[in-house]
Amino acid sequence: MTPWALVLNLGLSFAALSALCLGLNRHQADILRTRPSGQQVAGLRLLGWLGLGLSLLLAGQAEGWAFGPVQWLGALTGAGVALVLLLSYRPRLVGPACVLALLAAVLGGLRLASA
Repeated sequence: MTPWALVLNLGLSFAALSALCLGLNRHQADILRTRPSGQQVAGLRLLGWLGLGLSLLLAGQAEGWAFGPVQWLGALTGAGVALVLLLSYRPRLVGPACVLALLAAVLGGLRLASA
């Protein structure tokens, strides 16, 4: 298992779950303090599902299809726990944490591609 593949999966999973979270009305008020339009909500939901699918695809490519989905589920679980904890205690930090997660995913992807 390469650590950069795990960083890539964790970052993408957290960002995708954050986008799905913002697609729910109850979390929009906590995180954004505004109400996005219906089109923005649909876009966030689409981005979230596409991010999860991309994360699974990249996990399979990086680790092989025998272990990649297992790593993907682990990263998805870790990202979900982190998001739930942030939503419970510091919902305003979800946005900055999502940006950091995307940066970590890009860094992991670049390091994985150069290896």
